[in-house]
Amino acid sequence: MVGLELSQQITLHQLKVFEAAARHCSFTRAAEELFLTQPTISMQIKQLTQAVGLPLFEQVGKRLFLTDAGRQLYVTCKDIFDRLSLLEMGIADMKGMKRGRLRLAAITTTKYVVPRLLGPFCQRYPGIDISFKVTNHEGVLERMAENLDDLYIISQRPDNPEINSYLFIENPLVVLAPHGHPLSNEKQISLERIAEEPFIMREPGSGTRQAIQQLFDKNNIPIKIRLEIGSNEAIKQAIASGLGISVLSIHSLALEGVISQFTILDVVDFPISRNWYVIYPAGKQLSIIANTFFEYLQTEGRQLADVAGLLNQLIGQPDKTPHP
Repeated sequence: MVGLELSQQITLHQLKVFEAAARHCSFTRAAEELFLTQPTISMQIKQLTQAVGLPLFEQVGKRLFLTDAGRQLYVTCKDIFDRLSLLEMGIADMKGMKRGRLRLAAITTTKYVVPRLLGPFCQRYPGIDISFKVTNHEGVLERMAENLDDLYIISQRPDNPEINSYLFIENPLVVLAPHGHPLSNEKQISLERIAEEPFIMREPGSGTRQAIQQLFDKNNIPIKIRLEIGSNEAIKQAIASGLGISVLSIHSLALEGVISQFTILDVVDFPISRNWYVIYPAGKQLSIIANTFFEYLQTEGRQLADVAGLLNQLIGQPDKTPHP
């Protein structure tokens, strides 16, 4: 009877408000996302709390946390909205049209490639809305742990049998220096020599930084880190300004209008062979739209994104990209 009473007292709108507030742990951010006022959010949460009969949030200092009842309701909310989304997309598919939302989360470097893939996909399925979240490697894994998205694109395949993964495309990492750098015309530069240069590095938690650190640690070579920057664009500006060298994905030059400002140095053990993987939890039931996009990546998407060789030609250097 308690469940029946709850179903009569609560509304989907209240659950939607609660889900946003719980996900952000903030009434203010929930209000911004849902385009509602904060008093409206507070009122909806108050009514829902009264219906449940237990506190859903607790405030410690200035931070908001879910109670045990709140956490249980949050899990239930996500399940309800996931099932409603599947129902909506299933009905649309039966009508012969793809409609709904595709939620993607990806590491920072993929922002140079994924938008080029989404363009043709959205033209083919104009009824699909896209949510594309860009963060570092750790951030993507955190989002997957909270089941916030449909598919995830990362550069390191997790060593976890409960995760499905597909090798999407090669992502070679190269050493970038400013144009005219003293090492520009040297061949097979040693790691010891390159380590003498000031390095501009991505922030801790970045997959690119982990790959660089692993290579130099393996050879017991310390790196002179001059700057830590959490943006590839800012790193490129720092390189062009002569602040140091860095290691970036060659895809980060995909839309670069000032390629002549950079030189790819010929360094031993470079490019670092890396890949991008599309992953999702093994127990997750992909929506019709997510499955359609997943199949698209495995076919047309792979060809559209494979631009590393072309980039090498554009910058007038030998093709150093590893090929299978």
